[in-house]
Amino acid sequence: MKVLVTGAGGLVGRAIGEHCRNLGDEVFLYQHKDLDITDRRAVRETILKTKPDVVINCAAWTNVDACESDPDRAFADNATGPENLAAACKEADCRFITISTDYVFDGEKAGFYTQEDEPNPQSVYAASKLEGERLAAQANDRVLIVRTGYIFGRGGANFLCTVVDRAKRGEKLKVISDQFGTPTYAKDLAARLRQLGEIGAPGIYHVVNGGDGASFEEFARKAVELVGNPQASIESVSAAALNRPAKRPRNSRLRCLVSETIGLAPLRNWAAALEDFVGTEPQITQIS
Repeated sequence: MKVLVTGAGGLVGRAIGEHCRNLGDEVFLYQHKDLDITDRRAVRETILKTKPDVVINCAAWTNVDACESDPDRAFADNATGPENLAAACKEADCRFITISTDYVFDGEKAGFYTQEDEPNPQSVYAASKLEGERLAAQANDRVLIVRTGYIFGRGGANFLCTVVDRAKRGEKLKVISDQFGTPTYAKDLAARLRQLGEIGAPGIYHVVNGGDGASFEEFARKAVELVGNPQASIESVSAAALNRPAKRPRNSRLRCLVSETIGLAPLRNWAAALEDFVGTEPQITQIS
């Protein structure tokens, strides 16, 4: 399969590139410096030239707080970009997957959010991602929209990605205790994205690891337990105490109503995925 990945320098983009190459795919990797997805002409020329079987869009501006002060950039990167890619993929007759976010929901629901729940974004970032879903679907009726969140994996810069290294260093961690989601291992997400690209069934998918979800604190405590460094400690804080510019949903746990109907089994439990992540990360030498 010929796979084109945008945003290939990010956590998920790198994971997809590695996974597809391991399977023997012909992979075209584009970072922002190689392809700006807000440039409609460049996007069209690139896709028509490479003629991929599937385009997987991992390009996005994911700095949730910074989006609040620059909505124009947020909507360009997260809405116009996917629209450009969707239109080009329609012209090239190739499949298109774009990644969205659990943050499109307001977080007021007690249980899991499914495709039947109505999005209600509470931040500029979330609104721009939801608009990206809408514009992509409007430009291409064969688009696959994948909502995910709480992503962790090798080389990422967010808290869930760095908590393992910080635990190995024996750091004291301040962790949010009252914000809940479904942790998603980038390696598992990448494998599912390729499966969806191969199947090509259009629609909205919620792709997360299995289990009941977790707060940031629960995830961190599990990571510390797996690392086994007694010097590491955890301090619980509330989301409100951080006073961040952008509002996050209190609960953004996801569940998919579609995957199993097209023959895709649920992903493994997030705790098992975290154990895999901890076991494959390079060990940090403690300095006494």
